[in-house]
Amino acid sequence: MKKFSILSLALMCSASSFAQQALWGAGDVVSPKINSDNSVTFSIFAPEAQKIEVTGDFLPTKKVQTPMGEMDAPGATALAKNDKGVWEYTSTPLAPELYSYSFVIDGVKVTDPSSIYQIRDVASVTSVFIVEGERANLYKVNDVPHGSVARVWYSSPTLKIDRRMTIYTPPGYEKGEAKYPVLYLLHGAGGDEEAWIALGRTSQILDNLIAQGKAKPMVVVMTNGNAGQKAAPGESERGMYKPSLWEETKMNGDFEAAFPDVVSYVETNYRVEQEKQSRAICGLSMGGFHSLHISKQYPDLFDYVGLFSAAIMPPQQGVSSKVYDDFDEKLKVQFSKKPKLYWIAIGTADFLFQNNVDFRKKLDENGYKYEYYETGEGHIWKNWRIYLAEFAPKLFK
Repeated sequence: MKKFSILSLALMCSASSFAQQALWGAGDVVSPKINSDNSVTFSIFAPEAQKIEVTGDFLPTKKVQTPMGEMDAPGATALAKNDKGVWEYTSTPLAPELYSYSFVIDGVKVTDPSSIYQIRDVASVTSVFIVEGERANLYKVNDVPHGSVARVWYSSPTLKIDRRMTIYTPPGYEKGEAKYPVLYLLHGAGGDEEAWIALGRTSQILDNLIAQGKAKPMVVVMTNGNAGQKAAPGESERGMYKPSLWEETKMNGDFEAAFPDVVSYVETNYRVEQEKQSRAICGLSMGGFHSLHISKQYPDLFDYVGLFSAAIMPPQQGVSSKVYDDFDEKLKVQFSKKPKLYWIAIGTADFLFQNNVDFRKKLDENGYKYEYYETGEGHIWKNWRIYLAEFAPKLFK
């Protein structure tokens, strides 16, 4: 008994020491610190570092060349080191928004070691913070009834594989018997079924809009838009590989052709309304491309269509799919059925802006009715959260 007591005490001390080490390892640096004027102070203890910068979407952007053309990228600014080895930078007052940032220490980009709040976007992980107020309050977890978020697997007979998707059900779904309309929400290139729930703050936006009476309670289905991918990186037997922006089965027609499998699973397994007037589809960038083609390929499925910074462009070179054939004729059929809402949104600095201008011209020339929403800035999550917050209240009225 005595030996057991001594061993137990040793283990308790060891566990306590480990816990204290974890606490002490974070140090007493607070970062980021949101000040009373909405400026933000970033701090990091790194006495041996030679140069530290902070980079993030709260700073003025710079233009960079990418495989998709010229795009905006976050700027960077230097931190100053004090006599205690702590580097600091205080921003100008920031507008309410969810922001992402990283430190660059002697040329190496890292997350903020003093903050646990991080988000993955494709293969990059950044730290995040929220400056509260105005629309940014939609991105917070507020004291309102909350919906549930589940990761579910479904069988796709068309693709002949099982796939994963993320599904939001509104507050009260589990306890009630009501049926709900459905929004199918699609991500962009490089994203997956985690993108909208993490980067897009979908559950927070819907919880808050529903609580405010601005949006109807709805089920939101967030799929994986790469037809050859079963699930997000690390969530399938493919293992912990490094994700990439492009894979060959993203925009080759397979995802669009197989989309009825998604609708069938949802309508078989969830309490949802099953009429055209109770279905909406929207997406950002590549997801806008998918929404465009799915909605015209299946014109009796969706009464609400949203294109967020949509990649409105011809199929990739060498791609042949019936989904992309007869574009003008399918669009004519779709609009002849009078969708309740066809909604287009894009930022004026987006590299896809002109493509959207050209598409709107086609719609105008044919007398096809749509609504247009324009913001500043470019191809960024800040805009896509805004678009979701604007689009959701227009649905199922």
